Amino acid sequence: MCGIVGYIGKQDVTEILLGGLEKLEYRGYDSAGIALFNEEGVHVYKDKGRIADLCKIVDFEVKATLGIGHTRWATHGGPGKTNSHPHQSSSGRFTIVHNGVIENEGMLREKYLKDYPFKSETDTEVIVALIEHFANENKADIDNVIRHVMELLHGSYALGILDANEPGVLYAAKNKSPMLIGLGDDFNMIGSDAMAMLQCTNQFLETEDGEFIRLTREGVTIYGMTGYVVEREPFTATLDASDIEKGIYPHYMLKEIDEQPSVIRRIVQEYIVNDEIVIEQDILDAVKESDRIYIIAAGTSMHAGYVGKQLFEQMAGIPTEVHISSEFVYSTPVVSKKPFFVFISQSGETADSRAVLVKIKKLNYRSLTITNAPGSTLSREADFTLLLHAGPEIAVASTKAYTAQIAVQALLAAKVSNEPGIDLARELAIVANAIEILTNKKELFDRVTKELLTHRNCFYIGRHMDYYVALEAALKLKEISYIQAEGFAAGELKHGTIALIEKGTPVIAIISQESINLNTRSNIKEVKARGAKACVISMKSISSSTDDIVIDDVHPLLTPLVTVVPTQLIAYYAALHRGFDIDKPRNLAKSVTVE
Repeated sequence: MCGIVGYIGKQDVTEILLGGLEKLEYRGYDSAGIALFNEEGVHVYKDKGRIADLCKIVDFEVKATLGIGHTRWATHGGPGKTNSHPHQSSSGRFTIVHNGVIENEGMLREKYLKDYPFKSETDTEVIVALIEHFANENKADIDNVIRHVMELLHGSYALGILDANEPGVLYAAKNKSPMLIGLGDDFNMIGSDAMAMLQCTNQFLETEDGEFIRLTREGVTIYGMTGYVVEREPFTATLDASDIEKGIYPHYMLKEIDEQPSVIRRIVQEYIVNDEIVIEQDILDAVKESDRIYIIAAGTSMHAGYVGKQLFEQMAGIPTEVHISSEFVYSTPVVSKKPFFVFISQSGETADSRAVLVKIKKLNYRSLTITNAPGSTLSREADFTLLLHAGPEIAVASTKAYTAQIAVQALLAAKVSNEPGIDLARELAIVANAIEILTNKKELFDRVTKELLTHRNCFYIGRHMDYYVALEAALKLKEISYIQAEGFAAGELKHGTIALIEKGTPVIAIISQESINLNTRSNIKEVKARGAKACVISMKSISSSTDDIVIDDVHPLLTPLVTVVPTQLIAYYAALHRGFDIDKPRNLAKSVTVE
């Protein structure tokens, strides 16, 4: 599942829905659709493919002021028109869009819908079928019917619902999946992301799990799980719609790689005042009182967490563990007596991480979210939040959020430390300059990529901090260029992986630490002896005249901020030369909002 937008008001809804869905394209999707509701009924247009493909089948002569739209990432049933959203009930009375996964959909089919004429393979159609089933059975008020169905659903959902008998109402519901309410004059909206609604408003209401929402043109009513009315103050989004335009760049990913120096500088401005790191004292106290930090994350954020482990241990002296969020939920280790949990998530909506947060909150453990999204689920539900201040990241493959996550962890570790430590304002300024120099060498990375990546596979190797960057580098390459890439601890090559090295195999080595310089260079000789095509990324002070990419020196603990940049650009050019969709790679979503 992926993106939702809905509108009820006075304006023609078609362009609003399509515009909102376009702003959600960065999440990744395989199909899209909209439903327009006017005096003639509900008109549904949907199919697999991009928003541009959807525009070709929409009848723009149909005018409506109420509608819902959806971009889908397949979870139940493959991409196609039948499985695309919106889905309608068998009579056509109810129309629905859904983000999330319904875990008990099989049981619900068996218990209530044995004779229902399902058209799709989706769990979403079960929801709309249940709404119609209970509406027909009980003839009850539709608000109560939807709330009853919500009680039956196990799993995650954000729902937008139309009832053909209620032309002036848009219904919504939320559990675990993100959902915001957009507020305006003579209109109101729903969306899974603020960016889907920024074209119309910057005023929003948060929603909580288990809430049911009734929207009309004039107002919004939020109901709690037992039917009571919830009063909540709106907030103003700080995002600027112009921030999410590519400008002169051919791809968002390239733009976001280039933005990394400015992101580093912005973080320094936000967190360092008069040479002092400024972080909420309650956060510092909670970290200092803990006996162990547990970093919970997934994908790129987890790789940033591995770097964070080194920062917390070496700068602050606090033992730190890093856990894959999806594994921690179902295989929770024995934790220390005074644990402190740090959740790292670009979107703040990562479902696996949120499941861990729910679990540890029940145990009364303290928690911090490091995220790019204020007001996101992980931010709201954790005890504390530190923002990345990276600005909107549109490309599915994360770049500037990764560097921001490391920088913020460094600031926290330095502030918690009782030692004088390093001058982070100065050192991060050096980092920003070093990144800027790298991003101005695009011709070099273009050439290296053309010469190096001629095989279907590739290996990144490194030791210590470089190993963590190798993991992120391999992920970046595989997720947008579809080259089979793996990151390995260089010392592990001789324990099995070297069997895969043959003539022409690309092996990219990262060397940023003096203590392991000679060791990794020895590994390079080993793979070269077996025919590998090697590339070395190194820091200037420990470089060799034969190294391919040499980076200006930065503080040893901050090298992951700069060594990752060449690997980002290599991934970018690899995907570009192979002709793939760089910003929206296949099968991937920007915000993984289902477990």
